[in-house]
Amino acid sequence: MEHFQHAMEQLLDHKPLDQATSEGVFTAMLEGHLNDSQIGAVLTGLAMHHPTSDELTGAAKAMRDQVTRVEYKREPGSVLVDTCGTGGAPKTFNVSTAAAIILAGVTPPSGSLVSRIQVAKHGNRSRTGRGSAEVLMTLGVQVDASVELQSKCLEEAGVCFCFAVNHHPAIKYAMPTRRSLGFPTIFNAIGPLTNPAGADCQLIGVYKDELVEPMAQALINLGTKRSMVVHSTDGLDELSTTAPCRVVHAVDGKLHEEVIDAAQLGLSRVPIDDVRAIDVEHSARIIRSIVDNEPSPFAEMTLLTVAGGLIVAGICEEFSQGIELGRASLSSGNARNALESLISISNS
Repeated sequence: MEHFQHAMEQLLDHKPLDQATSEGVFTAMLEGHLNDSQIGAVLTGLAMHHPTSDELTGAAKAMRDQVTRVEYKREPGSVLVDTCGTGGAPKTFNVSTAAAIILAGVTPPSGSLVSRIQVAKHGNRSRTGRGSAEVLMTLGVQVDASVELQSKCLEEAGVCFCFAVNHHPAIKYAMPTRRSLGFPTIFNAIGPLTNPAGADCQLIGVYKDELVEPMAQALINLGTKRSMVVHSTDGLDELSTTAPCRVVHAVDGKLHEEVIDAAQLGLSRVPIDDVRAIDVEHSARIIRSIVDNEPSPFAEMTLLTVAGGLIVAGICEEFSQGIELGRASLSSGNARNALESLISISNS
């Protein structure tokens, strides 16, 4: 109760929460010590302003303490990446999910300090019915695979799916209130900060520009190795070929920012309608066509995200090189093999 009262005093005084208060009140929430009215008050108070890095850090620490972890054998020289974004932006197709599969098929170039890239794709269902869980189910992946099978997928296929609902059981205390509020809450932002396998290299797309820098600073506060937070200028939570993208890198405890324009990287600039999926079945067909190396605007948009993932993995420094490594993952059949292995092992 003390954490709740302290948090509400700050929020009612129009002050953001400091990190310790944020962690305390979210710990109380996730341990079932707050009732629905108190949870609603905290989430509403936080929604009255853009979340700060301290609020995000504290809340993410509380969630990380409650997560059901995926333990796996990490090979020397390997890196663990996640491409989970916040959602909440205009829908295109499941870009980050497609990118996760391609990343698992990338062969690091000769001389790279990284010997292998592994991807723990964190994700959930969507209110639209077109989240990463739904599209992977449509592709044949067992999204409710045990943590032991997820570990096996990581080790053998190079990619696993961490279904958020199965890894964050404590969220049950907040879920009814969160759903009833009818507006995005801080949970939309902290989900990507709580990877169950402990990915310390992340590419996070966010649904609004005001989240980019606080999310990047929160990643630094949480000890990221190398990450980037992105938002396209036309509102997508992706590295997009539809508009220039704001990118904030979080590396070695520091932030630096750049703008990425796909058209300057040899990719085609397209209207958003050219990269929209009609429904989850269409999105699954799109991902199949991409891993089968069929050229399309969908493939080009995915390759940009793959390049971002390879930069945070430390495999390359430039988007142009990352795009070419992604193309090699597709043309070699490695991406297709990663998907087939994920399907097979998750169902074993």
